[in-house]
Amino acid sequence: MHVVVLGGGYAGLTLTRELEKRVPTDANLELTLVNDSPDHLVQHELHRVLRRPELANAITVSLPSVLDRATVRVARVEAIDRERQTIRLSDGTLSYDIAAVCLGAQTATHGLEGVREHAIPFKRLTDAFAVRTRAREALREHDEPQFVVCGAGLSGIQVAGELAALVRERHGSNATAVPSVTLLEQLDTVAPQFDSHFQRAVTAALESAGVTVRTGTAVTRVTPSAVGLESDEQLPAECVVWTGGIRGTDALGRERPTVGPALELDERTFLLGDAARMADAEGEAVPASAQSAIQAAQALAPTIAHLASEDRDASEERNRNSGEKPVLASTSVNFAFDSPGWVVSVGDDAVAQVGSSVLTGRGARLLKIGVRLRYLAAIGATDRAAVLAREEVNHRLPFEFDRES
Repeated sequence: MHVVVLGGGYAGLTLTRELEKRVPTDANLELTLVNDSPDHLVQHELHRVLRRPELANAITVSLPSVLDRATVRVARVEAIDRERQTIRLSDGTLSYDIAAVCLGAQTATHGLEGVREHAIPFKRLTDAFAVRTRAREALREHDEPQFVVCGAGLSGIQVAGELAALVRERHGSNATAVPSVTLLEQLDTVAPQFDSHFQRAVTAALESAGVTVRTGTAVTRVTPSAVGLESDEQLPAECVVWTGGIRGTDALGRERPTVGPALELDERTFLLGDAARMADAEGEAVPASAQSAIQAAQALAPTIAHLASEDRDASEERNRNSGEKPVLASTSVNFAFDSPGWVVSVGDDAVAQVGSSVLTGRGARLLKIGVRLRYLAAIGATDRAAVLAREEVNHRLPFEFDRES
C-alpha cells in the first residue's frame, strides 16, 4: 500500500512520524511525504527572525533528518485527481492508495488593490527576511518610520509586537512615545476567534509595547507609501505586512473544503490542517492553528495505520489483480479538538490562556518557551531545541531575572 502525505507542515510532519511509529516495519507500506521544500518550518516562531535572523536555522528542520522510513519528495503539488488516485507534481506524477492532504494555506489578499505589489505576507523565511530588510531600511532613512500590520490574528499580533521591539532597540526607550507600529483589524477585536479576556490582555500587551491597535478598520488598498482605509483615510506606511486571512492552495482550486470529524474527502483521501475548514465531533468550527493541525494528524494516524496494516482478503486481491482498487474498511476517525490553551508573543512579553485563566508577564513568557521547546523535541529536532534553549538563557532569562528580582 502506498500512503502519500502532501505537505510537510505541522499536520503533514506529525502524521508521517505517527505512521512511522504505528505501522509495523514488516507491513507492506510505502510512505511518501511530498513538500515543496526539504525543510519543515516552525512557523509559530517565524516572527523571531525579524530581530534575530540567526535563529532561522533553529526554526528550520530538515525533513529527512526527523523521518526514519518515509521517502521525502521535494516537489510542488499542482493537482489531485481523486478519481484516478493520482497527484500531479511539478516534477511528474504520483499514484496513491491513501492520500492525506496537509498542504496548509496561502495568504488571502481578497483582491484588494496593491496588496500583492506593496505588502509583504508572512508565511515563509523569505517573507520574514523581506520584512526585516524593509524595516531596517525604513529605520535608517526616516526619523519616524511608520509600520502597518494588517490582520490581528495570532500571526499579526506577533509580527506587530516584534516590529515594536525592533523600533525600541533602534531608537531606545523614547520610541514608544510615537506610535510607529499600527495593527489593523477589520473585526471589532484583536484575536477574533478567542475569548474576550484573552483579547483584552493581548490588546493591553500590544499597547504597552507601543503598538497602536485599530479594530473595526477595513483596508481598501495599499500603495507604496500608505494604506487606504474604508473611511478614506490614508495611513502613511514605509513597511506594510499582510496577515489578513488565508485561502486554499492552487492544488485545491484556492478553496479550503469543509470536512467533518472523519477528516475525509472520500474513503481514500483525507484533508486536514489549514488546508481544510475542519469541524470537530461536536460540530464546532476548529481554528486554523498549529495546535489543531497537530491534533487532527494524531487523530487520523491510527485509522491510516490500521488500513495500511490490515491483511487483504481474497476478494480484495482479485480486485487488485483485475486493476480495480480494493474497498477499504470504513474509517473510524472522530476528531475532537481540545485546546489546553493558547500563548502568543508580544515582543519580549507574552500572553497565555490556560483554561479560563489568562497569564501575562514572566509566567506567560516561560510557558511560551516551554511550548517551542516541547514541539521541537516532539518532532525529533532536539538539536534545534537545544539551540533555542541556550538562546533563551543567554538573551532573555538574565534580563527577566534582573528586571523582576
